Amino acid sequence: MTLFAAALTGTRSRISASLSAAASYSACVSLSPSTNSILGSPPYSTAARSFHDWRSPLSHRAAVRSSTVVADRFERRFATAASRNSYEGILTPLAKPGGGEFGKYYSLPALDDPRIDRLPFSVRILLESAIRNCDEFQVTGKDVEKIIDWENSAPKQVEIPFKPARVLLQDFTGVPAVVDLACMRDAMNKLGSDSNKINPLVPVDLVIDHSVQVDVARSENAVQENMVLEFQRNKERFAFLKWGSNAFHNMLVVPPGSGIVHQVNLEYLARVVFNNGGILYPDSVVGTDSHTTMIDGLGVAGWGVGGIEAEAAMLGQPMSMVLPGVVGFKLSGKLRSGVTATDLVLTVTQMLRKHGVVGKFVEFYGEGMRELPLADRATIANMSPEYGATMGFFPVDHVALQYLKLSGRSDETVAMIESYLRANKMFVDHSQAEVERVYSSYLELNLEEVEPCISGPKRPHDRVPLKEMKADWQSCLDSKVGFKGFAIPHESQKKVVDFTFKGEPAQIKHGDVVIAAITSCTNTSNPSVMLGAALVAKKACDLGLEVKPWIKTSLAPGSGVVTKYLEKSGLQGYLNQLGFHIVGYGCTTCIGNSGDIDEAVASAVSQNDIVAAAVLSGNRNFEGRVHPHTRANYLASPPLVVAYALAGTVDIDFDKEPIGTSKDGKKVYFKDIWPTSEEIANVVQSSVLPDMFKATYETITTENPMWNQLQVPPTSLYTWDASSTYIHDPPYFKNMTMSPPGPHPVKDAYCLLSFGDSITTDHISPAGSIHKDSPAAKYLVEHGVERKDFNSYGSRRGNDEVMARGTFANIRLVNKLLQGEVGPKTIHIPSGEKLSVFDAAMHYRADGHDTVILAGAEYGSGSSRDWAAKGPMLLGVKAVIAKSFERIHRSNLVGMGIIPLCFKSGEDSETLGLTGHERFTIHLPISAADIKPGQDVPITTDNGKSFTCTVRFDTEVELAYYNHGGILPFVIRNLISANQ
Repeated sequence: MTLFAAALTGTRSRISASLSAAASYSACVSLSPSTNSILGSPPYSTAARSFHDWRSPLSHRAAVRSSTVVADRFERRFATAASRNSYEGILTPLAKPGGGEFGKYYSLPALDDPRIDRLPFSVRILLESAIRNCDEFQVTGKDVEKIIDWENSAPKQVEIPFKPARVLLQDFTGVPAVVDLACMRDAMNKLGSDSNKINPLVPVDLVIDHSVQVDVARSENAVQENMVLEFQRNKERFAFLKWGSNAFHNMLVVPPGSGIVHQVNLEYLARVVFNNGGILYPDSVVGTDSHTTMIDGLGVAGWGVGGIEAEAAMLGQPMSMVLPGVVGFKLSGKLRSGVTATDLVLTVTQMLRKHGVVGKFVEFYGEGMRELPLADRATIANMSPEYGATMGFFPVDHVALQYLKLSGRSDETVAMIESYLRANKMFVDHSQAEVERVYSSYLELNLEEVEPCISGPKRPHDRVPLKEMKADWQSCLDSKVGFKGFAIPHESQKKVVDFTFKGEPAQIKHGDVVIAAITSCTNTSNPSVMLGAALVAKKACDLGLEVKPWIKTSLAPGSGVVTKYLEKSGLQGYLNQLGFHIVGYGCTTCIGNSGDIDEAVASAVSQNDIVAAAVLSGNRNFEGRVHPHTRANYLASPPLVVAYALAGTVDIDFDKEPIGTSKDGKKVYFKDIWPTSEEIANVVQSSVLPDMFKATYETITTENPMWNQLQVPPTSLYTWDASSTYIHDPPYFKNMTMSPPGPHPVKDAYCLLSFGDSITTDHISPAGSIHKDSPAAKYLVEHGVERKDFNSYGSRRGNDEVMARGTFANIRLVNKLLQGEVGPKTIHIPSGEKLSVFDAAMHYRADGHDTVILAGAEYGSGSSRDWAAKGPMLLGVKAVIAKSFERIHRSNLVGMGIIPLCFKSGEDSETLGLTGHERFTIHLPISAADIKPGQDVPITTDNGKSFTCTVRFDTEVELAYYNHGGILPFVIRNLISANQ
């Protein structure tokens, strides 16, 4: 019996037999040094590389395919599967224009199949991956045929394999990923296997961008002071990540202060086309941040996945996905002067939310693409999560090639990219008549119809035309509490509160701006809106306008390139004059790292129930995310952020009311400070230069002295510090054995929480500040941490004790069990006590009771956040019953062994008369072999109610994960089985 066949023994169920076999095979071929040399995968160094010395990716060589093929078929193919490709006959040389060749590629035209010409470009990338990896074992000819026949197969929700070229992380999601990898090494060691088998098998880039807070603002020294505070708070986390970059192969860590992950990806990390050992293929990436989609604007297929799923991908597990539908979005016309990319993306977001694109690709096309700048495309692609799509894809054309040259890619690299994409029918040439492509559905937007707008006050898709903002604000004050309402009594709406700010009299009222932040990769990657904001500042300063001193203003660029072109333009000084000093290079306010507002302002707001506003150039504005004291949060372009800071309120009609008074006493209106598109274009043309990109990225891994001074041990196993409140050994693999636990029966479970619609990952697992009265705060104090050193939940994601206590700790949580009361509490049903969610969960666990969660539509929307699944698992939640799930969060729940269930159409907890006080039994088969993806499951309660839900295990692979108690135990067992 071969090593491969031996790995199959001891598992006989339909799922575990086929999947364990496949994974065992994958471990054999991917972890052998000799196999690696055969496949041409060079050892990878994390040392800084020269600007054009792009890493060659290690091939995805693992495959866990959902099929019922028996072991003898696997064994017959074992000897040749690693090197044989069923489509090697179409491997074609790609000639260089001056002679010689760039390399070889798998030619789609060589298939001579007319269906390919009708495929969306985004689907062609899936097709090329399947063809390139087709060995009739990991990927089969049937998989290739499904994709070629996309027009007919996609509506059937068929499953396909996809192998992305690389994985992208940021530090909030990267720390728990590295913690899990370190913990998995320990588990391998304890189970008697080689811990060094736990290593990323594909290139992993981790950019530290989520830790910097705006502690210091409106200061020339803000960058340095915030950096010092960032390292003081996060030194332990940073040292851990630096240890990981040395301990694990294939991992590059970009130090703090370098930029925002998606902007760095766009400007530097993206290859567009790989040349790996002479084989050319499209770049593709999955990332643990939902805005990984930003890279789609450059024609690179990329999207967000759960942190747990990404960890499995690093370790050689496949991307098993449902072949998506593709919405064709036709663009025509041209943006009018004065209209920004932010106005465009907010318009697109609203249209696509209305159309319904969850789980689909969106592909943009049409003559409007001819002049749409790459940065504008990236802005639209970035907000794919906000409109619900898996991708918002822009195929490569001449505009993308121009951007590659602008951002410092060499002429030879760009020539190779263009040659490959043209040869393989993946390039859009606007000078030629396009072959009509087929889409699942269609939308169209004339860019000339886009008007200035913002979105809010609580959701990114609640777009408000600028001309209607004053009326909309009044409506929000009047309306009942909800996404568009604050229920402020009419007699209180004009209330003015007097307070003292640094010894000077001040006033604040509803709608006054207390935070104005130019932040987020969504916009800071776009020179037009950044330089547009600077021009607004210049015009305002020339007229003598000022920003009120109690408004917390900040500017956090997504890369050092922004600083270089703002300085080159001579405009940074005007931003500084208005208080928009650079505060750091990271996500800051967009993810809730806005820092404290002045205590006098905070007191005036909280003590008088003022609905204060934040205006930010971010992508998310959920209540409680930006700052605890800003109940109204509006997304706006950077120029509008400056305009609203000058106005000091969102309660203004920019067409009719003055924004301020000039130094000579004249009223100044919005139109007086707003630059034309031509003015902006001229500054962009003269100020944004290729050398800026080269100079920024040549030293990106070595230019931070505080990072360079961090000392870490050169060990392969991490030495856990039991007293650490940042990095803690999680309990996921405690008492783990080699036998899968199988499905967990859910009988007489209590309802831990009952929710309505749009519960976000921010509600489930906050990333922002730790409230002084929370269970997490209590834990930190008990472990000797002072309140000033609490830091944020996001920064403590490496500690399961903190994160379990922070689960459902959002101060704006609305739990129906509390009958209208807002806050992170729930009712412990057996006793009737009102407790923190954590304390209630611990009571249930101590008494041996399982729990479930009831929810409405779009459960888990928002940022990709693995702790939004890990936390509930640690609280003892066994199932979530909702009207619908956000795509990534549903996958994360499965990855942690939690059952996602959907109510039938037209039903929810209210229509079924569920109060949340019932006890629930989920009648799922006790054997994973008897569970089918998407099957109906009866649920009964202790008071005689019964209803049917759809179980949202969407693939056979997900069933295998559930059978093993989660994706990570599945990986460990299969890696060990491969070597027995």
